[in-house]
Amino acid sequence: MGPMSVPSPSWPSAIGLWIVATTVACAGEASPDPAKLANLVRQDCGSCHGLTLKGGLGKPLTPDHLRAWNSDQLVSIVLDGVPGTPMPPWRPLISEEDARWIVARLQEGNLP
Repeated sequence: MGPMSVPSPSWPSAIGLWIVATTVACAGEASPDPAKLANLVRQDCGSCHGLTLKGGLGKPLTPDHLRAWNSDQLVSIVLDGVPGTPMPPWRPLISEEDARWIVARLQEGNLP
């Protein structure tokens, strides 16, 4: 997948997200672990986007809010962060398959 044009929403700070994330996931795992990824989203993403994922310092991660981006754009945001904003890149910590699993669950609004 090549570089994508990513909309530049103003993503708020995610400093805590980065610190906590270093203890969670490892890149290169064979397949997504739903329980681990759901916990990562709730705890690590939730530290910025709100523990209910309805927004906090970061924007909501609800299906209605995420509708502005397609799946590939969201996967790119998760993996590479948003340059110039506090949204960190998760690529060192999770695989693309994990990011696609997370994006799909968030878009569907059915995070386990």
